[in-house]
Amino acid sequence: MLIVDAQVHVWAANTPERPWPHDAAKPQRDVPLCPDELLREMDAAGVDRTVMVPPIWEGRRNDLALAAAQAHPDRFAVMGRIVPDDPTGRAVLATWRHQRGMLGLRFAFNSPQLSEMFVAGGADWIWPEAEKAELPIYILVPQALVGLVDKIAERHPGLKIVMDHLALATGQKDEAAFRDFDKVLPIARRPNVAAKVSALPCYSTEGYPYRSLHPYIRKVYDAYGPQRMFWGTDLSRSPISYRQNVTMFTEEMPWLTELDKEWIMGRGLCEWLGWK
Repeated sequence: MLIVDAQVHVWAANTPERPWPHDAAKPQRDVPLCPDELLREMDAAGVDRTVMVPPIWEGRRNDLALAAAQAHPDRFAVMGRIVPDDPTGRAVLATWRHQRGMLGLRFAFNSPQLSEMFVAGGADWIWPEAEKAELPIYILVPQALVGLVDKIAERHPGLKIVMDHLALATGQKDEAAFRDFDKVLPIARRPNVAAKVSALPCYSTEGYPYRSLHPYIRKVYDAYGPQRMFWGTDLSRSPISYRQNVTMFTEEMPWLTELDKEWIMGRGLCEWLGWK
C-alpha cells in the first residue's frame, strides 16, 4: 500500500541570508523541520511520499520545498503559495506546474484578516485562472466559511478543491473544534471537492488511538467516500509519533477495508493531484 502524507510543512531558520517577513507568524516548533529530517522520519514510519506545504511564517516562498522535491521526486512534491490578493499573479499560474515538483496551490484563509479578504472576494481572480490551468487547490477556511467554498466549487466545476483539516478551528479541541463540523459534509455533493482527514490528533485532548475522533472520520467517509478523503499529519505540530499517525488509520479502524485504506492513505491523493 502506497502511503502518502497530504501535508507536512518544511522550513529553514530565520537568517539574514534568508529572512522571514517582519510580521511572521510563530512557527509550529522552535527547531525547523528540514527535508533531510523529514526523510528520516518518513523512512522510520513507513511513509512513501509527502506533499510539502511551505509554511506561512516563511512568507510566500516555495524555494526550500521545491528544491527538496527536485532532489527527491519520488518522495516529495509541493502545493505552493502565492499572494492571494494580487491579481498580477495571473501570468504565473499558466506555467505554475512547469516548475518541477509543483502540483498545485495552497491557501489559508483562517486568520481574521485573510478571512475578511476571502469573504470580500479579494481572491476571486484565482479560481477561474486555476481552473483554466488545471491546478488543484488546497484551501483552509473556518467552518463558517465552507459555504463560500461550496459556491466556488459550483461556479468552477473543473477546479479540484481539497478542504484542509476538515476546516477545523486552529487552537480548538474536542467539542469546541468540532462544533460546526457538519458544515463540511454537504459540500461533498460537489464531485470536484475532497477532504483532508489531516492533523486530527491536534484537535483532541484524548490519547492515541483517539477513539472519539473515529465517528467524525466515519461521517467524512460516508459523505465523501474513500476516494475523496486524504490522510495527512501536519507533522511538525502532531502530538503523536509519525508511525502512530499511520497506524491510527491502518490498524485502529476495523470498518475500513483494505481497498478503503489504499485510497485514503495515498492512492486517492496522488490521483487527485496528478502525482504519477
